[in-house]
Amino acid sequence: QKMPPSLPATINIREPRWDQSTFQGRAKHFFMVTDPRNLLLSGATLEEARRLVEAYRAGMVPPGLTEDQLWRAKYIYDSAFHPDTGEKMLLIGRMSAQVPMNMTITGCMLTFYRTTPAVLFWQWVNQSFNAIVNYTNRSGDAPITPSQLGTAYVSATTGAVVTALGLKSLTKHLPAIIGRYVPFAAVAAANCINIPLMRQRELKLGIPITDENGNRLGESTAAAQKAIFQVVVSRIGMAAPAMAIPPVIMNALEKRAFLKRYPYLNAPLQVGLVGLCLVFATPLCCALFPQKSSMPVSRLESEVQAQIREKDPQLKTVYFNKGL
Repeated sequence: QKMPPSLPATINIREPRWDQSTFQGRAKHFFMVTDPRNLLLSGATLEEARRLVEAYRAGMVPPGLTEDQLWRAKYIYDSAFHPDTGEKMLLIGRMSAQVPMNMTITGCMLTFYRTTPAVLFWQWVNQSFNAIVNYTNRSGDAPITPSQLGTAYVSATTGAVVTALGLKSLTKHLPAIIGRYVPFAAVAAANCINIPLMRQRELKLGIPITDENGNRLGESTAAAQKAIFQVVVSRIGMAAPAMAIPPVIMNALEKRAFLKRYPYLNAPLQVGLVGLCLVFATPLCCALFPQKSSMPVSRLESEVQAQIREKDPQLKTVYFNKGL
């Protein structure tokens, strides 16, 4: 029996497997990254993937390794280890935990929205989870200090709760279906507070911008603003289907005899519906904008433009990592 030919050591596994300039390629990439089944992998499987990836990067190709196995190892490795520090990430902060965690929290937010303590509790749980995710997926270039984390966490929680309770009192006299949309408005408001606060250092000092080949050209706050805006849009987009579609279905179901007979099915049904929406919305909204975002040099701050003109007067476009 012939051994399969050895893999070349030239596959770039630092980049995603699919073309990231197309929406389809980005969507495929994020379906892999957010696959909740990655959470069930054992420590041994994660270690094995890490060994394989590190060996391959060092130029050692294990005999008989196929390209599919290599990519699978890369995605397992990426799902559990921080790209900059290489340390194993907190389980619930990983991208693969997004769907199960958000499904549970969002489902509960949509189910228990009628009483003030329940609104307070679930908005707090949601913002605590967000803080963990933002901390876990922080950029290695710009470490978040505990005080920044604390400020962002407290402000986002306050913002979400104030929005939720304010809207809840406004919707008292409106049709029931409108009351069901209060959690979504609160989450959207919290995202608009939470993400810019978590990344305030980038807004003050800028984020690294590079040319096409990844050569660093400096830092730009204009790029940081664009990056943060894109992340806020995709986070709100992620929450939208899960918080907009189930209320309509649940509102219709609650008028039927079935749910009146089995009221305890209310929460599991909500969670299931939300889960169904999130499995698609999470990767598709992550894929809205390229991870390696770009902007014309002419849109940068004037002093950064001057710096770039000195280095490379021909350069028209700069690139930066938008974060998640």
